[in-house]
Amino acid sequence: MASSSASQTPPLGKYLASTDKKTRDKAVKNLAAFLSDPDRPHLSDHEMDKLWKGIFYYQKVASFEFLGGFWRTIVREWGGIDRLRMDKYYMLIRRFVNASFRLLMRCDWDFGSLQTYNDILIRKGGPLCPDDNRVPPSLKYHLADVYLEELEKVLAWDSEATDERPPRAPLDAVIAPFLTVLARTSSNHTFERVMSAVLEPLIQSLASPGAAEPPSKKRRRLLGDELSYIADNSCISSSSTVDKSSLHRALLNHVFSVASEQDTRDWNRRRLYKFWKSNLEDDHDDDRARGEVDGS
Repeated sequence: MASSSASQTPPLGKYLASTDKKTRDKAVKNLAAFLSDPDRPHLSDHEMDKLWKGIFYYQKVASFEFLGGFWRTIVREWGGIDRLRMDKYYMLIRRFVNASFRLLMRCDWDFGSLQTYNDILIRKGGPLCPDDNRVPPSLKYHLADVYLEELEKVLAWDSEATDERPPRAPLDAVIAPFLTVLARTSSNHTFERVMSAVLEPLIQSLASPGAAEPPSKKRRRLLGDELSYIADNSCISSSSTVDKSSLHRALLNHVFSVASEQDTRDWNRRRLYKFWKSNLEDDHDDDRARGEVDGS
């Protein structure tokens, strides 16, 4: 048990956001002690939100530095985690993914913040780096499994509780790290997991009803209405169009662009082209079917 009482409770957000530098620095020191204590108490969602709000107002750059340190530590220590405690770390990662999306949403999903965050994930030592052999595949798999689920939670909007719609998330930028993995990974298992957990469910959620069957039973629970908030509260970086059909085609075009990049592996390129073509044909078939109904 850590001897310091300061490590038993996180610093209040108001101290992290204090205008006095000494107060802020002391709060950061206490936060580091708290997070490094293996016997620290569990934080509720409310407490975690207050802590992240304080970190955000302490300094946005510091928030991303905090995230970078977390992911470097997770990658470095992942192999040594006791399997009996693994569920706790899976939940910790889920909470960090959710908190990261909330941070990005507070930044209005601006390009610079997204670029900084995505770089944390895909650079050497990052959990989604496609060519760093130190990154455990199981860590990539878990991130892929929870990414859309946590984005859906963050984009959830209760129109009866508030009139303020959350800022739309630019889907092409939000999933960019996973597209980098799909383009550059040399692992067939990693490619298949990212496709089934991220890209296929996302494209399916934006497709017109009946345009295509779900890609696999495993991810069926993530499709359709399960990702309705993502479908309704998203956009594409380069376009102001936000209807689902346009998002569907724009995201497919982005997949094509990634497949066409010079550093995309040839094997991955062929599979991404196949995915693009198959879903584009489904989209065109659905357009023709709607035209026949409208003209009848």
